[in-house]
Parts: sequence; C-alpha cells; structure tokens
Amino acid sequence: MKVEKLLEIIGADFYTGVPDSQLKPLCNYLMDTYGIDPKHHIIAANEGNCTALAAGYHLATGKIPVVYMQNSGEGNIINPVASLLNEKVYGIPCIFMIGWRGEPGIHDEPQHIYQGEVTIKLLEDMNIKSFIIGKDTTDDKVEAVMAEYREVLALGGNVAFVVRKGAVSYDSKVIYDNRNTMAREEVIRHIVRVSGEDPIISTTGKASRELFEIRTANGQSHKYDFLTVGSMGHSSSIALGAAVSKPDTRIWCVDGDGAVLMHMGAMAVIGANKPKNLIHVIINNGAHETVGGMPTVAGQIDLVTIAKGCGYPYAVNVSNFDDLDQELQAVKDRNELCMIEVKCSIGSRDDLGRPTTSAIENKQKFMRYLQSL
Repeated sequence: MKVEKLLEIIGADFYTGVPDSQLKPLCNYLMDTYGIDPKHHIIAANEGNCTALAAGYHLATGKIPVVYMQNSGEGNIINPVASLLNEKVYGIPCIFMIGWRGEPGIHDEPQHIYQGEVTIKLLEDMNIKSFIIGKDTTDDKVEAVMAEYREVLALGGNVAFVVRKGAVSYDSKVIYDNRNTMAREEVIRHIVRVSGEDPIISTTGKASRELFEIRTANGQSHKYDFLTVGSMGHSSSIALGAAVSKPDTRIWCVDGDGAVLMHMGAMAVIGANKPKNLIHVIINNGAHETVGGMPTVAGQIDLVTIAKGCGYPYAVNVSNFDDLDQELQAVKDRNELCMIEVKCSIGSRDDLGRPTTSAIENKQKFMRYLQSL
C-alpha cells in the first residue's frame, strides 16, 4: 500500500513519533512533506513523550493526532494511554501507527521476538482497537476500517494500525547526512583500543553490532561486552548498576544520542550517584540511524552542559580522532565519573553483520567475566 494513500485515508495533519525501520516509508514521506515542522511533524524523545504531545495537540485543536512507533515502544505508551487518553480519564482520541517487529512466524532479532508475540494483546489490554495492514491489504479495506475508527475516535477512544513488514511503500528516497567526519565504527574501534580489558556496555542498534564485529576482527573474546540489543535508552542505567556493584572495576558505556534522549533522566541519576569508575561515551550523529537515519534533536542541544548540570564532574565534546584519543586516555586515567560526547557521521558498512551468539550466551559470558574481576 502506498503510504501517501494510507495517510490520505486517515486524514490527519499532525504526526509525532519515534522512527522505526518498518515504518521507514512513512517516516521518509513525513520528512519529505513536512520535515521537522511543529505544526505538522515532531520526532519526539520516546513514545510516551509522543503520546502526551499528541494529547496537547488535540486539546488545542480538537483534531485527531497520529503517533507512529515501533511496537517496542508500546511499553512507553502504557502509562499515558491508561492514565491520560483513556475514556475513563480524559477521553483523548489518538491514532497509533505501529511497526510490527517480531511478528510470530517471521524471523527477527531476539529483542523483538517476545515483543512481537504480545503486540496485539497489549493493544487489547489498553482498549486500543487495532487493524493489521499487510502487503495484500487494499485501499478499500483501509477506508472501511477508518470509517469504523472515526466512530471510536469521536467517543474519545484510541485506535491503531499495526503495519507488517513491507506492507507500506514510498517511492522517493530521502538522504540523511551531517557534516561530521568520524565514522561510528572507527570511533568504537578507538574505544576498544583504549579500554583494553575493561567491561563495555553498549547501546542497542548498530553500535553493538559494530562492537561485536570489531572484537571478532581483533580475535578478542566477546566476554568483555554486554550488548544491549533491545531496551533502547537504558544502557547507561545498566552501566550504573554494574559500576556501583563493582566499584573497583572501570565500566565503559557506549551510548547513542537517540538512546540518551529517550530516557535522559538516567543522566541525572548517574550524576547524582557519581560512580568514579564509570565512563559514559555518547556517540552523537544527530540521527536515529539504525532505523533509517531520521533526525534527533541531539544536534541542537549541548550534551556537555547537560551532563555537567546533572552532576558529571568531567564532560567534554570531541569531533576529531586526535582529540578523541587524547580524551579517551585522559578519562581512563581519571578517578571520577566522566562523559565524552563524540560527534560522528551518519552511515555504516553495507555488509555490517549481527552478533552470531545468542543474547543469553552474551549475558552468561559477560556475567562470568564481570564477576571474576
């Protein structure tokens, strides 16, 4: 189904969401049509953020907003849906557009398997009426479903379109780029070189995939790394939990800008606790690159000032490899909580693979190593 036709049928003029690879045609169309325009399209920090933002739009206009997201974001919308949007509270109508990763019977990565199994059930539990769009879904069928949805929305209810892999398309290509020169994979290679045998906890997406392949290419064990293949935005909290439990072991967190934005409160908790053995590296390309490259707001904010405001004793920004190497060595030798923001380009190798070991194997090896230190 052409995404242009789908949105024509829905008839909304305000969209907010967190980008998803399965909804890339939708995201590209919105960027092509609106860009980032607060009147029509806002990429938010997390899915709960989107839902509340959509509620504000409805309160101000009386119109129906659309929230788009990957199904992994359903957990983030439960609270605002149940305690804000629900008919028993404020009865605020909203249309959710959800990419269905991990659909039963369709091969996917481990972090999507269980989420895919409970996707529809979670919507049912939240009293969100849903319809699945597949490759064979016709325009007429969606029009008929939307007619039913309008009756639900008019009563303050919520509805969802769950989009299967390859179900929507958009012919135009959108190029996402920035002016930064350092490639993320090379940045991680420099981190690995300096960190030595220190444990690393890496964020979800391509960063963890690159870290895994760097270890393989180096002939190194994967026991040093915990690859946070899901749970976007929580790697720094995992690292905090490890750091305070192993105060004599230096812990590195390799984070991403989209992940940091998703649960930025974690930085305040880290800063308040000030673990002297935690090094927080935020690789910032200003994009949700793993799911397509759509922009984050991280290119417009000062993460160094934010980190210092949260209580990080040392925080610095680098944009070239000479400064990166100097700062990596400097923080390794410091005995205090540190943050390095690394400005990098958008892009990765076309042949970038995925971890060849299971998530359980990764956890077990990492636990044995961490507990031996």
